[in-house]
This record gives sequence, structure tokens and C-alpha cells, in this order.
Amino acid sequence: MLAPQIEAREGDALFELGLAGREFYADLAPALEESTGINIGLWREGIAKVALQEVDVGGLRAKVAWQRQQGHLCDWLDAAEVKERWPWIGQSHGALWAAREGALDPQGLVEALRADAIKHGTELIRDEAVGLETRGDRVVAVEGRARRYPTEHVVLAAGAWSGTLEGLPRPVSVQPIRGQMLSLPWPKEVNRAILYSRDCYLLTRGDEAVAGSTMEYAGFDATPTSAGLSRILEAAGGLCPPLTGLDVRRTWAGLRPMTPDGLPLLGPEPRLRGLWYATGHGRNGILLAAITGMLMRLMMTGQQPTEDLSALKPERFWNW
Repeated sequence: MLAPQIEAREGDALFELGLAGREFYADLAPALEESTGINIGLWREGIAKVALQEVDVGGLRAKVAWQRQQGHLCDWLDAAEVKERWPWIGQSHGALWAAREGALDPQGLVEALRADAIKHGTELIRDEAVGLETRGDRVVAVEGRARRYPTEHVVLAAGAWSGTLEGLPRPVSVQPIRGQMLSLPWPKEVNRAILYSRDCYLLTRGDEAVAGSTMEYAGFDATPTSAGLSRILEAAGGLCPPLTGLDVRRTWAGLRPMTPDGLPLLGPEPRLRGLWYATGHGRNGILLAAITGMLMRLMMTGQQPTEDLSALKPERFWNW
């Protein structure tokens, strides 16, 4: 999902970057389709965060207020307006509505980016990186399971596994957080939508309802659990009652790369020339994927991004 307005809190250091990441796809999606013929399923029809309980109203209305004060398109829908737009939701106390939010198909995005990269001369190598080789104050190679790869620059973008490489100049403060998900058939009588509540989110993807997600400290175990899936099912049924009782089609789990402050590590390693970080994106991996690539290109070619990345400096942790 592309939902910076839904997920951000007031004072969030990622809010503006998230907005820029969302808008970046407006140009990237048609460019990738023209280059590769792959449609990444960009969907920009808005997202709502529904107040299913009265206690949620105050926080959501405050979020609407501070976003509008900054000039962003964000509205409050009262209970009658929610019922008119989504009559199948059941009882609500209103909703935050962000009309520019949306989603895309993450598998389609990866497929399109790979195809475009190959078209432009990139060589893709299947191997497992296990460590860095350094000489003095700079990186000179990546050690893989299969062989050694000499290089002048390395981008550390290994997600939840970023801290497991040997030869890093400092610990990488990224740990895996398990997120479980499931899919159900999307009811034909229900118009497609992307909705959040306090306890879950729900989106239409093709003929499926994709629902998620948990946030669990489970190490590198990406196995779905009955308890986690039950919580998602219950919350999804509360948000969209027509889903109640439908058979689950698929279940899966992923490992989010989370940092202690929830912000990614983005930029150069000051202790080791040629090492760059692009990891720790947490829940915002797809939202920030494309703009992260653009920002890395700028920094690696000596250009200064216009975005303020000071809060994302890799050396903010373990800086002895």
C-alpha cells in the first residue's frame, strides 16, 4: 500500500519522504510499463481509516486537522458519509479519508524493475552474500557463497538480514518483525476499496481481499500461526462483515526490517568508503522502494538530494 497519510503520526520524520515516495510512482508506473510491458497495478482511488469505536474518533480527527494545516488533501467523513460510500462496513463513527493514497502490486513492481534493469544492461547474479572484504578504510569486494565479487561500491539492502553480514564496520540496528497476512475471496457485491481500522487493514487485489497484519518479534521465523491469523480474521470481519465465514484462500508471513526508531538507514557509511546503506524500511518498504533507489543514485554520484535525510543517517546508532 501507498499510505503515508494513513500511517503517519504528527511529527513523523518519514511523512514528507513517504508523500514523495507515493507520488514518485505516478511517473514510474507508466515508464515501467512502456519499457517492459508490465503493469504494476498502481491504484490511486483513496484509502480510509475507519473509526469502528467512538474512542478512535478524536485521534483520527486530530490527524485530519494537522495534515490539512500543512496543505495536504485529507478529510473527515461522518458516519452517514461512511455508510453512503461503503454500506457494507456496518456501524462506524466516521473515517479519515485520504483521496490521494493507493496501492500497487509488489510482485509486479519487482518483476518490472528487474526487467527494466536487465534491459539497461544490469547483470543479475544469484548468490548469497556473506560478508564484505575491506582494505584500509574502503570496501573492495563482496564475499558470496559461490565466489568473490570485486567492487568499489556496495549497497547494503538485505532487509531483515542486513546485520548478518560479516565485515561490517559497526552493528546494523535492523531486526526482523514478523507480519502475517491472509487472503479471502472479495465478495462480488462489495465495491473494491482499501480500508484501515485500529486492528487491521483490508484491500482489494484482483478478486481477493488481502488482510493483515501482525507485528511480532519472532526472530527469522516467517511461519504463520493460528493465533495471528485468527486475530486478522476477526478484525477483517469487523471491518467488512460480508467477509465473515468465507474460506481463507492463502496465508503467508514476511519479515519487516525494523530499526529501534522506526526510520530506515539511508546513506553512506562514514567509516568505510564505498559502503552505502538502504535498509531498515520497516512497514514502508514498497512505499519508499522507488524513491530510495533515486536517492541512492543521487548520493552515489555526488549529488545532494532535496529531501532532508538527516534523521536517516546510518551512523545514528552505535556511534562510538
